[in-house]
Parts: sequence; C-alpha cells; structure tokens
Amino acid sequence: MSKKTVLVAGGAGYVGSHCCEALANAGFDVVVLDNLVNGHKQFVKWGPFVEADIRDKAALWKAFETHKPSAVLHFAALIEVKNSQTDTHDYYENNVSGAINLINAADAFDVDAFVFSSTCAVYGIPKTETLDETHPHHPISPYGRTKAMVEGVLADMKEFRGLPATSLRYFNAAGSHWQSSIGERHQPETHAIPLAIHAALGRRDGFKIFGTDYNTPDGTAVRDYIHVLDLADAHVRAVQELMDGGKGDVYNLGTGTGSSVRQLVDTISDVSGKPFDVAEVERRPGDPDKLVADNSKAREKLGWTPTRTLHEVVESAWRWHSEVEGKLFDI
Repeated sequence: MSKKTVLVAGGAGYVGSHCCEALANAGFDVVVLDNLVNGHKQFVKWGPFVEADIRDKAALWKAFETHKPSAVLHFAALIEVKNSQTDTHDYYENNVSGAINLINAADAFDVDAFVFSSTCAVYGIPKTETLDETHPHHPISPYGRTKAMVEGVLADMKEFRGLPATSLRYFNAAGSHWQSSIGERHQPETHAIPLAIHAALGRRDGFKIFGTDYNTPDGTAVRDYIHVLDLADAHVRAVQELMDGGKGDVYNLGTGTGSSVRQLVDTISDVSGKPFDVAEVERRPGDPDKLVADNSKAREKLGWTPTRTLHEVVESAWRWHSEVEGKLFDI
C-alpha cells in the first residue's frame, strides 16, 4: 500500500497517540488534530499538529483542505461517565455535534476510511455472559448514549452517502507504550489501573474497591482489560480494510477474558512490589457485575488477535507511571 495521509482527531490523547504511532509504523502519514483540553502536546510525535476543536467547522475545513486526508480516525470525545451526568450539555455538544462536523467534513472531502472510537457502554447492563455486537443497545449514561448516537449517524452516512466507516467498541483500554514516552494520563484521573498505581507510588492516599457483593467469583466487578497496543493494532487493520475497498462494520475490542478488581489490585501489588492501602466501599449505582467482550467478529473479519495479558498490561502501565510520567509532567 502506498503512503496515505490519516487525520487523527484527538491524536494527542491516550488511545489516539498510541494509534498514531501504530499508523506511522504501518506506513501512513499522520496528522494530529486536537484541542489539547484532554490531550498532551508531548504525545504528538509522528507528524504535523493542528491545534483545533472539532466543534469549529471552519478550522476543520481548513485542516482538510490543507492536508487532504484519505482517512480519518476519531478519538476526540469526552469520556468520563460520571461527568456526562453533570456536564451533559458539553457531552452532547462535543461528542455528537462535534462528531457530526467531522463526519460531514470527511464526507465532503471523499475520504476512503472513517474509523470511530466507540465503547461497550453502548450496550448498557449485559444480558449475556459475554457481549457480541448484536447485543441490544440500552446505554445507561449520557456518555454511552452520545457514542451510540454517533454510531447511528455513521450507519446512515454509510448507507445513504456511501461513507466507508467502522466503529470500534472498546472495553477497558489500559497499559502503555512507555518506551515511546506515551501512556495514560487523565486530569482528573478516574481509571482503576492508574489510580491503583498512583497509590502504590504514594501519589494518592490508597485505592478504593467499589463493591464486594457482585455476582462474581470474588465479589468484585469483572472487566475486560485490553492493552492499548492491541487496540492500536485493531485500528490500523480497520483503516487498511476500508482503504482496500471494504465498507466497514462494527467490532468489539476486548480480550474476551475478564479480570476482577481484586485480581487487578493483586497484579499491581505483584508488579510494583509496593504495598498500598485498599479500602472496600459501597458499589456505585449502575456498575454491572461483568463486562467482557465476545471479540470473535474482529478476529474473523479483521484478522485481529489481542496478545497481551493482564500482567503485561499492568507492567507497561507501571513502567509509564513510575519511570516516564514524572519526566514529562509536573507531578
């Protein structure tokens, strides 16, 4: 495949930056578009940078006219479930209105591929042991609903406008490529692995397990932790499938194996070798017992196989937070 230009909206963020590296390694020319509200300039390493907001139609149009991308990857969303319940207007304005601006620009400039960063939150409370792509959509947060709405827009744009589009539903993205000085950094941080590691590093006072009465083997919630580098590989495959003439589809991205919060804490303790305080508190409303992917469709149609274990996820996250993060950011 000859070199193609890929516009990565939200490419200065966590998953976006890892995907930029994977795309560059696969021979693509990468252009990052990010407003740096949640992204980090330090993570822009693999091509030109456009500081712009997807809600700004004029800035988007200029970026497309200047760089003429053949493909677009969209990561520029607000992602905190709790915040979506308090800052609901912001979530619809950015995640839906902004996404529509980006989709319209991609359609106007006849891109060959549009890949959307979606989420398993579109499913809501699981009705099956593992979730496949046919599971009903009953999102229980504004965040999940905004993602489901954009998937619907893309489905219509694909059917009625011929836009080649794929939606990738993440489970729990985790880990880092610390060797490239990129990793998970949110402000404020709400994700389990960074929170526990920060506790082990003494950057916060302990870690909370929310609920020990779930219908799981050890009573704590079970989640599917997928390494961010495995996610990045899936994005490259999705882009290539579309650029080779595919029409796109919807895929779950998870390992297919669940790990409990208690298992996660034990793994972080083993990897770090550092004890930290763990408090057991009441569960949060709306948290399902178990969220685990059925990833067979992505395996079959994209030829994608996640290869990294929970231990590798945690080890890479530990190396990022303990050795790299403090060199790049004021901690």
